[in-house]
Amino acid sequence: MAADLDRCDVSCIHRDVVEEVRRQMVEATVAQALAGLFKILGDPTRVKILFALLKRELCVCDIAAVIGASESAVSHQLRLLRTHKLVKNRREGKVLYYSLADDHVEILFSQGLDHVAHS
Repeated sequence: MAADLDRCDVSCIHRDVVEEVRRQMVEATVAQALAGLFKILGDPTRVKILFALLKRELCVCDIAAVIGASESAVSHQLRLLRTHKLVKNRREGKVLYYSLADDHVEILFSQGLDHVAHS
């Protein structure tokens, strides 16, 4: 059996380090919100939608055409993305245009793409 490469060979606790990090630990509610954000980002269809919106503002019909999905499926995913404040929309006549909610979403998504590209 291969050695466990994810564990120390000895069991020791560096109490000063543990206490320092514990004092800085993120609150449980923040951890839950961040986990929820990553869960929303964990769907390939939503990733494609966000990528398309990273490039430019698009209406539902155009997003559906770009990613090869039905308008109904795209609308459902956009509703989830809007609920989690990742996208916003604006109406122009009868057309509803979507874009990324803010610069934070663009940075988060771009950083994720960079990470994947360099892994």
